Amino acid sequence: MNMKSMTDQSIAAELGRRIEQMRLEQNLTQQQVADEIGISRVSYRKLVNGTGKFENIIAVLRALGRLDLVENFVPETTFSPMEQLKLKGKTRRRATGSGTKNKRQAQVNKKNNEELDW
Repeated sequence: MNMKSMTDQSIAAELGRRIEQMRLEQNLTQQQVADEIGISRVSYRKLVNGTGKFENIIAVLRALGRLDLVENFVPETTFSPMEQLKLKGKTRRRATGSGTKNKRQAQVNKKNNEELDW
């Protein structure tokens, strides 16, 4: 399956479909899973339709004994050794952005100030 060509909603629905398949393989009802994680059956249906909360997806995976899938979903990454040297042991907390957006915003601000003529 080529997820790059799918919309975000399509990907969410596909993940929901896969969770539903895992539930069926364990022969559990929607109500049983919903009760286990403390949500309504309607909320569970939203989840498998692709509109559920992320924390509920995690809870369902935990209830189905497949929490290991979360680790593979967004694997932990580390900075390269050169990037760590640049940071000098500090933990990075912000991104600086590409710079082009900041330049464009400065041009817009300059143009707006010229038009105001206060």
